[in-house]
Amino acid sequence: MQGYLIQGCFFFVMLTVVTVPLRAEKVVLEYWDKWTGTDAEAMQSIVDDFNASQDRIEVRYSAISMVDVKVMLAIAGRRPPDVAGLWSSKLANYVENNALLPLDGRAMRAEVKEQDYVPSIWNLCHYRNHLWALPSTPYTLGLYWNKKLFRGAGLDPERGPRTIAELEEYNAKLTHLKSDGHGYQTFGYLPKEPGWWNSIWCRWFGGELWNGEDKITATSEGNRRAMEWFTGYSKRYGFAQVSTFLQESSAPSSPLNPFIQGRLAMELNGPWFADVLRKFGPADFEFGVAPFPTLTGEGPPVTLVDTDILTIPVGAPHPREAFEFLRYVNRQDVAEKLCIARCQISPLAQVSDGFWKKHPNPCIRMFYDLAKSPGAQPMPRMTLWIEYDTELTQAMDEMWALRQTPEEGLRRVQERMQPKLDRSVDRWKNLSGKLEKIWAEEEK
Repeated sequence: MQGYLIQGCFFFVMLTVVTVPLRAEKVVLEYWDKWTGTDAEAMQSIVDDFNASQDRIEVRYSAISMVDVKVMLAIAGRRPPDVAGLWSSKLANYVENNALLPLDGRAMRAEVKEQDYVPSIWNLCHYRNHLWALPSTPYTLGLYWNKKLFRGAGLDPERGPRTIAELEEYNAKLTHLKSDGHGYQTFGYLPKEPGWWNSIWCRWFGGELWNGEDKITATSEGNRRAMEWFTGYSKRYGFAQVSTFLQESSAPSSPLNPFIQGRLAMELNGPWFADVLRKFGPADFEFGVAPFPTLTGEGPPVTLVDTDILTIPVGAPHPREAFEFLRYVNRQDVAEKLCIARCQISPLAQVSDGFWKKHPNPCIRMFYDLAKSPGAQPMPRMTLWIEYDTELTQAMDEMWALRQTPEEGLRRVQERMQPKLDRSVDRWKNLSGKLEKIWAEEEK
């Protein structure tokens, strides 16, 4: 066997290495909100669109019961979500407990501008001269009426009442006893249906619940007039009989709603109510909507303006990416898609023709225009609002049952709430300097 010895020869295997940049892992944002059912589906669709629009961020939506409480606990435990969906009425509590990140600097850098929004809705996202949230789905309130019942009572089906006195004239024509005389078959109007906004009736009577700074004004003349009107229903029609009527057919978002059943001719409600009527009402149901009447019928329309908000909690792991998601939700096409799905008004100053055409509420322009009215006011923006609202609601239950006069009930609320507001004002005086420094540092 012949051997071969190869000397002085080297074989080199040249390896060409191609450097491929590793794909960075997506930033995962945890987003908690209160919505369930079809409302959650509407937001999940927005989340899906956002996730598909880029490859850097993935938002994970979670429906959380008692979200306002659980977000606060998560912040205290230093494990908050990146984005929290709250109510604007809870903003003061979160801010004065230093639970949210201020968004002024982020908004400025992202060119999120005041002029892009309906002023009353933009203001709802502010507190103590800082921006804390961006809106998601806002609403106002209007008076719905059943056109068929109006015709039957000889009333103009295209015109709602414009003053409180006229509302009561309509009410008298539309309210009827059952054929056997026991109980009521129909009512024109009842302030207890659906009863979600009882504590702010004073707004339509020229009253207010506080001076915006340090004084509770529960006993003001406007509040007294509102409570006299409110309790007048129990006095005229009988507390027991009205209560029986409400128990027979009170289910706001179901076929048992008395307005849907044709047993209540008028109801105060938001833009979403048209979607409830579409789902549960008869196919030929005719309704009109207008601003709720005021005491005099003069001046700008009065309404409640409120909004769901998106916030970034203190300690959120990814605040920069979280704000990017907030900004996306406020893009015109995205905001309109979400507000159409939830049957709400747009928060933006510019609205497309497609929004009006696709919206399930044919009267949505009226609700949107109401948000621009000088008479569009939010819930009282105070840390004690939930407690104040509870006190008022309990007092109004006593008034409705005719166990207290309006003067007695309002005086009790005034006496209980003013000392609490005094303590809240003192607390803010002690904390404000420290918190302002923290917020200024955060904005750098």
